[in-house]
Amino acid sequence: MGLIFDSFWRALAYLWMPRVIALSLMPLVLMMAGSLILGYFFWDSAVAWIQQGLQSFAVVQTIIAWTESIGWSGLTAAFGPLAVLLIASPLVVISSLLLVSAFMTPVMVKLVHQRRFSGLSVAQPASFWKSAWWSTSSTLLAVVALLVSMPLWLVPPMALLLPPLIWGWLTYRVFAYEALAEAANREERDALFLRHRNTFWLMGVVSGYLGAAPSLLWASGAMFIALAPVLVPLAVWVYTLVFAFSSLWFAHFGLSALHRMRLERTSGTGAANASVRLDAVRTVTDVEDISR
Repeated sequence: MGLIFDSFWRALAYLWMPRVIALSLMPLVLMMAGSLILGYFFWDSAVAWIQQGLQSFAVVQTIIAWTESIGWSGLTAAFGPLAVLLIASPLVVISSLLLVSAFMTPVMVKLVHQRRFSGLSVAQPASFWKSAWWSTSSTLLAVVALLVSMPLWLVPPMALLLPPLIWGWLTYRVFAYEALAEAANREERDALFLRHRNTFWLMGVVSGYLGAAPSLLWASGAMFIALAPVLVPLAVWVYTLVFAFSSLWFAHFGLSALHRMRLERTSGTGAANASVRLDAVRTVTDVEDISR
């Protein structure tokens, strides 16, 4: 567990480096451009389609009649836009994750490699196409899981459990692989995935719940609809920063685990324990370097 927390605070410190903040603007710009284009062409038709679909359910009609009877007639107009945002939320999360993986993760992994593990040799890195296939196949599986589980979201506890678990699985699959793709060979990647599978999953689930935090904005209902031009960019940037942090977390953890595994194989567990002590000694120096 010590390695998890050590990697966590280091990732949090690296997240606020000016270089990382600047990198986060690229996914933000791309996400906002895509949202504006899709909203311009499909927003009205999507809202109308959702409203027609909702009105076909007797339960929805009962809720609408009740809200109108207590003077909340304006609330019914927000059902359609809010439903569209709720449906689009998983797509926004996945898009943010993939954009961070494509534009930020390689740079941040190299940053961690150069600053903390400059002596860690590169051994048969994974090809670009293999990394792309890994991310694409993992994303497709996550999308299928989201679609299959959507009916269960109507059960309140499941709506809070299933999406973060699925996003956490996708986060761990993508970022753990990317963290090791450059420095580790296939045998080392397989060994680390097997050794730290539960830890990677835990880190992914934590990242998934952090990634779900901006979705609470959607739950503010009509107030969010009124403030959407301000809150949507803020939510997208928060998504970007959350996944940038997750990428750094997996980079610090994965490279540390790779370093220790190589020491274990070459010099026995004593060298690995010595490396742990050396990491503790270098912590103060690392903090000073980050603050520069």
